[in-house]
Amino acid sequence: MKSERESENESESDSAQRILLGDVEVIRITEWAGPFTPARTLVPEAGPHVWKDNEHWLAPDHWQPEEDMAVAALQTWVLRSAGRTVLVDTGVGNGRERPGSPEFHHWQGDFLERLAHAGIRPQDVDTVVNTHIHGDHVGWNTHDVDGHWTPTFPNARYLMPAADDFHFGPDNAYGAGLRLDDRLIYEDSVAPIHRAGQAVLWDGTYRIDEHLTLESAPGHTPGSSILRLASGGERAVFVGDLLHSPVQILRPACNSCFCMDADQAVATRRRILERASDAHELVVPAHFGGTGAVEVRRDGAAFALEHRERW
Repeated sequence: MKSERESENESESDSAQRILLGDVEVIRITEWAGPFTPARTLVPEAGPHVWKDNEHWLAPDHWQPEEDMAVAALQTWVLRSAGRTVLVDTGVGNGRERPGSPEFHHWQGDFLERLAHAGIRPQDVDTVVNTHIHGDHVGWNTHDVDGHWTPTFPNARYLMPAADDFHFGPDNAYGAGLRLDDRLIYEDSVAPIHRAGQAVLWDGTYRIDEHLTLESAPGHTPGSSILRLASGGERAVFVGDLLHSPVQILRPACNSCFCMDADQAVATRRRILERASDAHELVVPAHFGGTGAVEVRRDGAAFALEHRERW
């Protein structure tokens, strides 16, 4: 996949893809894509043989073998469902203080223009889903208006996992003070949503409409969640950061370097992949390159990918 930085002349239409699942239209808006970090930094427990043995399909969309770099995408999934416009995760955002993530420190991009090109105006968004409270999932919750962080989507309910809001918020001292970025993320991308009265905290399950349901899926963070889509016989599951790379489908016991509770993350990943395989759900991770979505099947005690194109 070409890096967006290397493809500045690429048309905005190339950053959006659409698929119809039952009565729900799914639109993919890519904020950034390209090589992100060394492969075994991203998934430390996946040995080099896992990548090399699967190079024929991992490269180039998910891995650059020459540099041994994992390829990732920052993207928002827009769902038009039951008369609503729902955004799943909101990327990095512009102008943020992110000293712990130098690649996105003071980032400036054209995300809102990409949304507009896909026919989505901020005022028309009804619901924002933050699958969890990490900086690359909540950034465009807000934007800078005259020096103040203000909700980007003025008419939306922002659905946030209660467990993450507690962990990363002031009551738990911004993630127990382990990372400066956690405080900065909460203050510029979450707290303004609370002040505006637009935050909805939930736990367990939360039904958005007849097609869309949120479920807790902890491990990556205390409140990590997934979004299930079921419409007209079609099924999909938006898994957030449950998966950072397809190698975690082949080796579900391998966590990313960002997972906070290793054992819980593995158990959750296995549970979600088992259901996706049995229910024929399209698996839609937050950061996959390529088509951005995969189908999985059971392969003994593990899982394998179905190589069917859905986009």
